[in-house]
Amino acid sequence: MADRRLEILRGAGFGRRSRLDEAGMFPMPAHARGNIRLEQPSDDELVAAVASGDEAACRALMDRHLTRILVLARRMLGNQADAEEVAQEVFLRVWTHADRWEPGQARFGTWLHRVATNLCLDRLRKNRPTDDIDEMPDLASGDPGPHRQLEQRELAARVDAALQALPERQRAAIVLSHYQGLGNLETADILGVTVEAVESLLSRARRQLRLSLATEKDDLLRSDKVSAS
Repeated sequence: MADRRLEILRGAGFGRRSRLDEAGMFPMPAHARGNIRLEQPSDDELVAAVASGDEAACRALMDRHLTRILVLARRMLGNQADAEEVAQEVFLRVWTHADRWEPGQARFGTWLHRVATNLCLDRLRKNRPTDDIDEMPDLASGDPGPHRQLEQRELAARVDAALQALPERQRAAIVLSHYQGLGNLETADILGVTVEAVESLLSRARRQLRLSLATEKDDLLRSDKVSAS
């Protein structure tokens, strides 16, 4: 992840100025330090620093949000390479448009999800997703045997294929709600629709996933039992 972050930073041509210290905090003037405990800067503070060309502030934002954006894009697009390209574009936009950010208008994390989701939807409309079975989700921690690992990977591939088969906006609603853990209100904000529309998208998507994965029910239950043991 660190190497990928540096690659994105190099590709963006980020500046070298930084107002953050090594701990990722804004340094406090000496006369104000005393016994006050330094706190991590907010997203809004970091974006303001990015707007002034602060590379470390952008690194701090990426440390907070890059993993979730990659997960979102991977679930939407079906492969890691495209997900990394979307993540790079998202943070390039943070770098180039930070001066336009208005604190208090929206949560920065919500804005990131909206940008990433729209970029994914644009890609899906322009290019048909590839069936990239070489890019599988990481296995859960534990020490399953080789045969069990193969079963888990095959099951993950079938679940991922069912997700990729959903219409684009249904897939986006499922990914934002289920995988990203966002509420219906925030998902609606990201997709630019009403909460009622999100509920409808989720209902249709879940119904289709149940149909698509009907034959995998026993495998899913068995996988859950193994994970819980």
